[in-house]
Amino acid sequence: QVQLVESGGGLVQAGGSLRVSCAASGRTFNSYRMAWFRQAPGKERSFVAGVSASSGRTNYADSVRGRFTISRDNAKNTVYLQMNRLKPEDTAVYYCAASTVFGATREASYQYWGQGTQVTVSS
Repeated sequence: QVQLVESGGGLVQAGGSLRVSCAASGRTFNSYRMAWFRQAPGKERSFVAGVSASSGRTNYADSVRGRFTISRDNAKNTVYLQMNRLKPEDTAVYYCAASTVFGATREASYQYWGQGTQVTVSS
């Protein structure tokens, strides 16, 4: 069982930066692939970025590649999403998720979810 708690969301102007964090409970954090998803109003939840359990390999949605960076600190049971050059279209609730599926980008492959944190980018 893994419990995930996101933090760090807020309001930022377009072009600015924000870092959201996800703290995980449990002793097996480093065995899970971690990812960030987001859901904008009226839209489905979509994959943003993921990081593998051990190698630290990352992958990103095309819309954020080059602007966002996902990282994890296994000693602190925490995963981060650094968001730079934010755009109004990045406005969404951001969710942290954990999966046992290697390389997963589909929502259905993630077994554990946080409650989400709101990120709002003003123009």
